[in-house]
Amino acid sequence: MDVTIYPVLVFVLSFSGLTLSAWIGVLLSRNRGVKAETRDDFGIILAATLTLLGLIVGFTFSMALGRYDQRKNYEEEEANAIGTEYLRAGLLPAADAAKVRALLLSYLDQRILFYETRGEEELSKIDAQTAKLQAELWSAVQAPAVAQPTPVIALAVSGMNDVLNSQGYTQAAWWNRIPAAAWGLMAAIAVCSVVLVGFGARNPKAESKLLLILPLVVSIAFFLIADIDSPRRGLIHVKPQNLLSLAQSLRAQ
Repeated sequence: MDVTIYPVLVFVLSFSGLTLSAWIGVLLSRNRGVKAETRDDFGIILAATLTLLGLIVGFTFSMALGRYDQRKNYEEEEANAIGTEYLRAGLLPAADAAKVRALLLSYLDQRILFYETRGEEELSKIDAQTAKLQAELWSAVQAPAVAQPTPVIALAVSGMNDVLNSQGYTQAAWWNRIPAAAWGLMAAIAVCSVVLVGFGARNPKAESKLLLILPLVVSIAFFLIADIDSPRRGLIHVKPQNLLSLAQSLRAQ
């Protein structure tokens, strides 16, 4: 199971694991505490480790945000492609134009459901229906293009090609997530950092609440990254605003 698609689970596991790491550092310090003559050197190592953790978290957040923006951009491109093809369908013979436009409206509904659905079973049905509609849409423009291969009809065929390609680009963007290896390395650096913080605690009993601050902050950062990087779960989603607006506009016509 890919844990990173569940942001809340990422937060719980991160906070639990990092808190445990802090107390492991405290236990290690009881046997081999930081000596006074080496505390300055230890402080440099701790600061460098925490700085590296901050940089890694920042870079990973940037990766997640870039993928989120990409998904939003492709949603806009899908809406533009479908809207353009709906207009270009008027270049086809009347019967073919009506058929293409009816299919495009059904296809538009499926694309909206793709963005709004969270269940895997429902998503499988949507994918199957989308593939079926794509085949019907291509057949609907292929027949008149073969019968009358004119430059005007070629515009409708080109527009349909853009519609189908935009769906493929969208699907690829939704599959493009932060690699598991990156999550593992980031978690390893976080654990090392928290262990060092616990190891360097001068009075662990008095600082017990302070030892929870770093695990909590890092866990919140992990939660935010996982939330942005997970298209279907969590709090932050790509809403099909352009597709919904297009559907409302086309049906109003």
